[in-house]
Amino acid sequence: MPTTADRPKHFTMIREFHVADFFTLANAACGLAAVFCAMKFIGSQSLVHFYAAAALAPAALVFDVLDGRIARSRQEHSALGRELDSLADVISFGVAPAALGFAAGLQGGWDWVALLYFVCCGVSRLARYNVTAESLSAGAGKVAYFEGTPIPTSVLLVAVLAVAAWQGRIGENVLGGTWAIGPWDLHPLALLFVLSGTLMISKTLRIPKL
Repeated sequence: MPTTADRPKHFTMIREFHVADFFTLANAACGLAAVFCAMKFIGSQSLVHFYAAAALAPAALVFDVLDGRIARSRQEHSALGRELDSLADVISFGVAPAALGFAAGLQGGWDWVALLYFVCCGVSRLARYNVTAESLSAGAGKVAYFEGTPIPTSVLLVAVLAVAAWQGRIGENVLGGTWAIGPWDLHPLALLFVLSGTLMISKTLRIPKL
């Protein structure tokens, strides 16, 4: 049995959390809920689940914006908060859009490659940003610009999928049709994920950080 003196050690990580970090966790929760809804749609084919998954993307974005603003207003920036933010973004703006794309009908072999590429680009993008932010922390203290598009821009992909669902252009009638290339099928819609991933890892594209 731990003694009273030992108990605080078990809550060290919780004590290190700031208010903004709980908004970051809400971001991650929205992303995971979106994945669950996408999985539910595959089984039920109920558009309610598809729209719910799509709606959780902007909800995650709201929490993502709020955590940064709260951290700045309270001057509570920390390495833990930065890592939490990246992990949450991978779920909400990387894995969740890919899962929704798969649920929408991007299930050909080349589609898998496109979705995997998109997620890997998102992970690489966030890792690069964290390294850049760390290297500047002792000098400028703030990254002046993003190299490549921020991963939350993937909400645009989710918006496209939501519109396609509204038009009845998912599943067998997926928007853009199907191309048979070699042994696998490719749905041109999956190329939007390739484009998004490529823009994220670009080093020539610089976007000022607000």
